[in-house]
Amino acid sequence: MMRELWSDCIRSIEPYRPGEQPQIGQIIKLNTNENPYPPSPAVIDALREAANESLRLYPDPEGMVLKQTIADIYNVSQENVFLGNGSDEVLAHTFLGLLKHDLPILFPDITYSFYPVYCALYNISYQTVALDEHFQVNVEDYGQPNGGIVLSNPNAPTGSALSPALLRYLIEHSRDSVVVIDEAYVDFGAETALPMVKEFSNVLIIQTLSKSRSLAGLRVGFAIGDRNLIEALNLVKNCFNSYPLGRLALAGAEAALKDRNYFEKTRQQIIKSRDLLAEELVSLGFHVVPSKANFLFVKHGSCSAREILQQLRQRKIVVRHFPQPRIIEYLRISIGTPEECAELVRALQEILG
Repeated sequence: MMRELWSDCIRSIEPYRPGEQPQIGQIIKLNTNENPYPPSPAVIDALREAANESLRLYPDPEGMVLKQTIADIYNVSQENVFLGNGSDEVLAHTFLGLLKHDLPILFPDITYSFYPVYCALYNISYQTVALDEHFQVNVEDYGQPNGGIVLSNPNAPTGSALSPALLRYLIEHSRDSVVVIDEAYVDFGAETALPMVKEFSNVLIIQTLSKSRSLAGLRVGFAIGDRNLIEALNLVKNCFNSYPLGRLALAGAEAALKDRNYFEKTRQQIIKSRDLLAEELVSLGFHVVPSKANFLFVKHGSCSAREILQQLRQRKIVVRHFPQPRIIEYLRISIGTPEECAELVRALQEILG
């Protein structure tokens, strides 16, 4: 009855469904690609210092200090940086501000499932482009008229990544469209396309501090691109929420970005754990898609994904399953600590006999 009060435009939208956040204790949570390690101690110190009487005041709406920190790290100008409340908000503003055109936008058939949700929300026409049989992007398939291209690199949920040479080919052959590279997982072994921002005016790079900086709970994302693209994002932001990042988020993000030693130490440990886990899963009969992310995309040769999912859950280990036809027999497993990965392997040995 109350749905009669809803706006017509949202009645048929199927929203994005985030990974489960179980409310039970003592579980091994490997389903939402969170970093298994805590944030840098410098972040905790910065949050304590920022938690003072100034919280009664609005934060800097432009986040100028954090923008400059990002600009310095990535060797760009401050005017090339845009901040948002997590990369999901940055993506949302990007879809509305840069990708709503007459022609359909293009993205892979298996990718971050928020992309079609944004299209439905903003009434953006889109067309999916099939990954090949190895779940790889063929950049030549994107050489068709389009209103923009969105690629997650490394891709989610597969973990596959394109080389800079292939990204360059794509950008060079799409000069009349915006090419959005979603680099949420780039720090775990892929190569960033950020150097191409200075060379091409049609490329926008989006990153997050949720994964490699262990700040999923603070919600900080950013985009780097040509000043013309950033101007469009700022216009959308200021029509939506002038203060996307609070004082604590700004302070914590700045501290995290400045502590390069901690960042390198933890990301290298995750890469090491990922590669070791991949070897162990192969020995248990899994097909493992080569990954440059902080997760593995796997399928067993004889045991169904749903059975493994349920059996792991009974052992208080949570992983992610996607019911799409092409990948219904695959599981996505986030990389935990070495101890968590070892417990996962022991559980799988029991399940698979």
